Amino acid sequence: MICRLIVLTAVTAVVGLVAFWLLTIPSTVPESLLGLHTPDLANGKELFYAGGCASCHAVPHQPDKTLLGGGLALNSPFGTFYVPNMSPDPKDGIGAWSEAEFITALTKGTSPEGEHYYPAFPYTSYRNIGYDDLRDLFAFLRTLPPVSGRVRDHDLPFPFNIRRTLGLWKLLFLSGKPWQSDPSQSAEWNRGAYLVYGPGHCAECHSPRNAFGAVIDSLRFTGGPSPDGNGGVPNITQFKLKTWSVTDVAGVLEDGMTPDSDRVGGNMIEVMRNTSKLTAADRMAIATFIKSLPAVEARASKK
Repeated sequence: MICRLIVLTAVTAVVGLVAFWLLTIPSTVPESLLGLHTPDLANGKELFYAGGCASCHAVPHQPDKTLLGGGLALNSPFGTFYVPNMSPDPKDGIGAWSEAEFITALTKGTSPEGEHYYPAFPYTSYRNIGYDDLRDLFAFLRTLPPVSGRVRDHDLPFPFNIRRTLGLWKLLFLSGKPWQSDPSQSAEWNRGAYLVYGPGHCAECHSPRNAFGAVIDSLRFTGGPSPDGNGGVPNITQFKLKTWSVTDVAGVLEDGMTPDSDRVGGNMIEVMRNTSKLTAADRMAIATFIKSLPAVEARASKK
C-alpha cells in the first residue's frame, strides 16, 4: 500500500511538472508571418513618443533622451526591476535582434533567448500595436545612438525570480484578444483608442491592480497607486474628468496645463514631455477617446 502511494505520488508529480512545462512555454512570432515592409521612420518616431520609450529606457540623470542604455530602477511590491538597454548596441542592446524577435518581445513578452519577460515591461498593452507599426518603431530605434553596457539583473525575491512561472501568469491575464477597432466609432476615436490601449499603455498606470499585479479590467482607467510608490495616479474616466472638454484634455497632453490653471505633476510630467511631441491630430484623437470613457468610480473612493 505504501509503495503504491509512493508510486502514485511520483507519477502525479511528474505529470504535474510536464503539464507546467508545456503550459508555460514562451510564445513567439515566427519570421514567416512577416512579409515585405518598407519602414516609415516618421511613424516609428511618432510611436516612440506615444509609447514614452525614453521615459524608462533612457540612461538616468543625463539630458539626451535618445541614449536608451537603460538602468532605471522600478520599485514594485514584487521587488525592484531594472530597465534594460534598448539602444541599437549589438552586444548590450537590441542591435542584433531581428524584427520577429522585437515583435515577439512587445506582443508576447518573450525574449530572444526564449524567456518570459516580467510585465513591468508593458507588453500587456504593447500587444495591441499592429505589426507594421512595430516594424516602423524598430526601424526608428535602430537610427538612435548605440549605448554599451548591460544593465544589472532584477532584484526579486523567491518565488518571483523564477521566470518560468510567468507562463501561468500569462495564461491567466494575457489570454484576451488584442484591441480591435470599433466600426461604429469615428476614425479619430479609433485612432485615440489605439494609442491609449496600445503604445500609450495608459491603463498600466491609470488602473488598480490585483494581488498578482494584473490590471483589474472592471476598474481600468480609474486610477491607482503610482508605480514608483510615490502618491497616486488619477482616475481619467468621466467620474473625474466630466467637466473637462476634449480640448482641455488635449491641452494637458501638449503643455501640462489643466483647465483650472494648475500643472500636472509626478510621472505625468514625463508623460507630457512625450505627448507634447506627438502631432496635434494624435493628441486630439487621444483626448476624444478619453472623453468617451464612461464614469467609473475608483475603488479607493468607495465607501
